[in-house]
Amino acid sequence: MSKSLPYSVKDLQYDNAKFRQRSVSKVITQSLLTNTMRRDCVSCSTGKFLALLLIFGVGYLMLTHTSTAHSVSVRAADKLSVHGEGTNATGGNALFGRIGRKPPRLPPRLPPNEHGSHNDKAVHEPAKIDTDLGWVERQQKVKEAFMHAWFGYKKYAMGYDELMPLSQRGTDGLGGLGATVVDALDTAMIMGADDIVSEAGSWVQTHLSDLIKKKGQVNLFETTIRVLGGLLSAYHLSGGEKGTNVTYKGPKPVVYLDTAKDLADRLLLAFTSSPTPIPFSDVILHDPSAHRAPDGLSSTSEVSTLQLEFNYLSTLSGDPKYSMAAMKVLEHMKDLQKVEGLVPIYISPDSGEFSGENIRLGSRGDSYYEYLIKVWLQQRSNRDNNFTYLHDMYTEAMKGVRHRLVKKSIPNGLVFVGELPYGPNGAFSPKMDHLVCFLPGTLALGATKGFTKKKAMEENLLNFEDLENLKLAEDLAKTCFEMYAATSTGLAPEIVYFHTEEYSEDGLDGGNKSSKYTNDIIIKPLDRHNLLRPETVESLFVLYRVTEDPKYREWGWHIFEAFEKYTKVDSGGYSSLDDVTGLPPRRRDKMETFFLGETLKYFYLLFGDSSVIPLDKFVFNTEAHPLPIKGT
Repeated sequence: MSKSLPYSVKDLQYDNAKFRQRSVSKVITQSLLTNTMRRDCVSCSTGKFLALLLIFGVGYLMLTHTSTAHSVSVRAADKLSVHGEGTNATGGNALFGRIGRKPPRLPPRLPPNEHGSHNDKAVHEPAKIDTDLGWVERQQKVKEAFMHAWFGYKKYAMGYDELMPLSQRGTDGLGGLGATVVDALDTAMIMGADDIVSEAGSWVQTHLSDLIKKKGQVNLFETTIRVLGGLLSAYHLSGGEKGTNVTYKGPKPVVYLDTAKDLADRLLLAFTSSPTPIPFSDVILHDPSAHRAPDGLSSTSEVSTLQLEFNYLSTLSGDPKYSMAAMKVLEHMKDLQKVEGLVPIYISPDSGEFSGENIRLGSRGDSYYEYLIKVWLQQRSNRDNNFTYLHDMYTEAMKGVRHRLVKKSIPNGLVFVGELPYGPNGAFSPKMDHLVCFLPGTLALGATKGFTKKKAMEENLLNFEDLENLKLAEDLAKTCFEMYAATSTGLAPEIVYFHTEEYSEDGLDGGNKSSKYTNDIIIKPLDRHNLLRPETVESLFVLYRVTEDPKYREWGWHIFEAFEKYTKVDSGGYSSLDDVTGLPPRRRDKMETFFLGETLKYFYLLFGDSSVIPLDKFVFNTEAHPLPIKGT
């Protein structure tokens, strides 16, 4: 948390003079004046006293008066004093002004979330610069962490999907397409890590196309969000189309686009092989062919989290087939029965219907809700025409979340999102996956449409429901942070339960006895692992951009420091943890691709300038690959 300021917000309601130290000369002058007045007032009439007071007042003003022009800037005041220039250049006033003039006193520095008057803007700039330098240094620490993670991957696992940092080898758990390389590529571009951009880009150019032709089964969802999304983002950021970077290193942008098209053409088999608009879950790349999951069902989140990537590819290629296949999924789901906009976590590609009753915003349900609003935002130029149904679905779903899933813990009232494992008529479960911590960011994005809250309010973009969602976003972000702060390591577990009137378990706290919320948060033994997940950092990033409240940066810095302390592997890379509640924590031998593709990217953007990848011009896919909003 940030250090407390030497004054409170309440203090700012008083005059700034209360915070100015008085000089010795002023103390003596005021003392003499006071003594003289006391002596004279004993023997003078009221009229004489007032006249005397007036004379002393005018004299005092002449001695201490500083012109308005000089109070604008300390630097300007010093310059005018050196050259003997002022607003009154003639007569005795100028002489008294030069004799009595002192450098203007700065008003107390306002907290970052308080706004001074217009005239205070210039004098606050030095303090702002100091603060910015601090965050630049912290951002550099994130870049160094990224380079350390890449160093371990490159040394021990280059070309494999993931690094096993403890055993110092690679593993292919995502189909063998070098997922870490592609996931990390646009992060390196954003950070200006040119050597890594060159290394990763050269690997894509040399190896990825051959792997796509030769590899076997891959998951449609994972391959789309990590590899296809990474390639498309790299294409844009490296200068393709109307990209942002004209001095990139690595291959020409068209290499990324051609590779993406080849991959997408094979992934399309998942759509075209299904008897309904709901795609199969898996694709055999070298056949190519597509297949159902072993139980015949697809995850709701997986089939509805493909549209940003396929839409953008259609825009780039001029071929509508990608977008048409992906958008048919959402168009079909629009007409399916829901529970106040909430949907079960499984869907059948054979019947096209939802399967089961389990409703949650954690695994297999999460990004369905995320993409409803993000696809609507992506299609900005068509927002008032063909895609309004997406916004309607999102709005209805968030009402359902607030009505059916949002509860408060006891004794301290943390706001959380639970589950309905047996449907709307079953018992409520106070279980919340760390994955649910994507929701604060999504709510904030949906409320302000990517603009700051201040701008959105100025332009009347916020209705009452938007404000409700933004308040919920801030409440949930606090809960997500406290899931970190409640543990011994300062890192969140994969799953927590919350103490409610209906549910409690003793002896399952996070280990940090100084946390206010020790009795609110319950962490079961099998749920205590940490996979280096990005969702909380993602929401802190979005909320900082939207609200401009520095507490989100401070929370993020605490989390980053905990990652550095407990997950960094000296030989290279970072490791997942088995148990965040004990010290020292047991480590898992795995560095997920999303640590480079998402977690470190969101940290870097959280600590950086808000003009980099602005939220009103880009949407991030669910793997944090930024794609440009249509028409911006």
